[in-house]
Amino acid sequence: MSPTIIAPPDVLARIVAHKQQEVAERRDLVPTKLLERSAFLTSPTLSLLNYLRRPELSGIIAEFKRRSPSKGWINEFAPVERTTLGYMQAGASALSILTDTEFFGGKNEDLTTARRFNLCPILRKDFVVDEYQLLEARSIGADAVLLIASVLEPQQVRRLGLQAKEMGLEVLLEVHDRVELERTLDAALDAVDLVGVNNRDLRDFSVSLDRSLELVELLPAHLGRVAESGLRTAQDVQLLRRAGFDGFLIGETFMRNSRPEKACATLVQQLRELEAAR
Repeated sequence: MSPTIIAPPDVLARIVAHKQQEVAERRDLVPTKLLERSAFLTSPTLSLLNYLRRPELSGIIAEFKRRSPSKGWINEFAPVERTTLGYMQAGASALSILTDTEFFGGKNEDLTTARRFNLCPILRKDFVVDEYQLLEARSIGADAVLLIASVLEPQQVRRLGLQAKEMGLEVLLEVHDRVELERTLDAALDAVDLVGVNNRDLRDFSVSLDRSLELVELLPAHLGRVAESGLRTAQDVQLLRRAGFDGFLIGETFMRNSRPEKACATLVQQLRELEAAR
């Protein structure tokens, strides 16, 4: 059965409630002792922050995303191997893999497949509400995890972030506004490696790059700065790079193409041409 499309006011509450139940069930099915047997736990992780700041790379975090809770299926049948390999060959700096099944059509195996075919940092994109998911992320091959300020209290972000760091994972904190940013960083600055500004308003799903432009000066310089959602063109990336961002998470713009990796290659080439013309 296809997951239900959710109306904006209910999206976060529905997702978080389902995720808490899902984690409890997964913990029973796959105890932590089984996760600890994964060969990935003894492999070194790659730094998402360092890759985004490498001058020869694009800074793009190319996302593999089959569907969204607001729009339904985006690209149901895109193959993980071909798409993620194509993203990296196109010049992306890193990958983001949606692993939530119920609302985004992803699965843990998508990330593990991407890991086997790509030597680059991989962000596990999911709704982390429990420390079990951190070990799970490490066990499937992730290098970084997402912590979302709108679904976690600041002290939860700090606790989960520090636990992630102990496992060798980097932490990308996602915020939507100044209140979330200041409240969370006041409590969890030592638990975060990067901050992502989500340009999507979760109340009505409207998108504006002005969110990133308004918050960039408030982001600590030592943290990676990532713009998320609503990036569609090379001009968008160039604008945000000039404003001070290191990374640019792009998913739907690529995934709406029948060959997402080709859409990525086109944008990266256009970005290079813009940079060369400066």
